[in-house]
Amino acid sequence: MDQKTSHEIVSRFNVPGNSPDKVIETYSEWAQHYDEISVSLKYIGPELAANEVAARIPQEKRGTMKVIDIAAGTGRVGRLLRDKGFSNIDALEPSKGMLDVLKKTGAYTNTYVEFLGVGQNSVPEDTYDVLVMAGGFAEGHIPVSGIDDMIRITKPGGLVIIAMRKSFLRCEEYKDRLIPYMDEMERQGKWIKEDVEFVDEYVVNEIGIRFTYKVV
Repeated sequence: MDQKTSHEIVSRFNVPGNSPDKVIETYSEWAQHYDEISVSLKYIGPELAANEVAARIPQEKRGTMKVIDIAAGTGRVGRLLRDKGFSNIDALEPSKGMLDVLKKTGAYTNTYVEFLGVGQNSVPEDTYDVLVMAGGFAEGHIPVSGIDDMIRITKPGGLVIIAMRKSFLRCEEYKDRLIPYMDEMERQGKWIKEDVEFVDEYVVNEIGIRFTYKVV
C-alpha cells in the first residue's frame, strides 16, 4: 500500500467532529490492513513509546512490571515491549476488530474493550506500574478527561507515557485544553512531568510529541 492510498484512508476519520463510534467502525474495517497502513506512513509512535518505557525500566525489573497499553490497536506496542523483556501486558482498545488482531500476537494477558474518559470504566484503580499510549489522542479518540482515568489506573510512582502527533493538539477536543489540563493535574499534585520529547517524522511530514509523567 503506497503513502497516497494510506493518507486517503486515514483522512476518513481525521476530520473535526468525528464521533468515537465512527472511529471504532473505521478501525474495525482497517484492522486486517492497519499495520500495512502504518508502515506505509512510516508511523513510529509505537517505537517511540516502547523505547521510552524500556529506557525507564531496568532489564531485571521488566518481567514483573504490570503494563497497560491504551488504544492498543493491533498490538504493535505490546510486541515491541515483549521483545524488550516485558511479559505482563494488558490492552485497552474499544475496537473489537483491532483486538481480534491484537490477541493473535500473544503479547497480552488481559484485554478491555472500552474507552477512557467517557464515564464508568472497569479497569481497577492503582493497578499498573506503566501506562503507555501511542496514537490515542486524535480526532474523535480519547477525550481530555481520559487523563483522569490514566492517573486513576496507574499506581502511585508509576509511569504514564504518551506519544501523539503535534498537529493533533489543534483538534477541537484538545486545542487550548489538553496541555493546560496536563499542567493542572501537575499543579494539583496528581502527577509530575518527567520529560517531553519532540521528534521529526513521527509519521510522514508530521512532528510527534512524547510525554512522560510519574503518578504521585
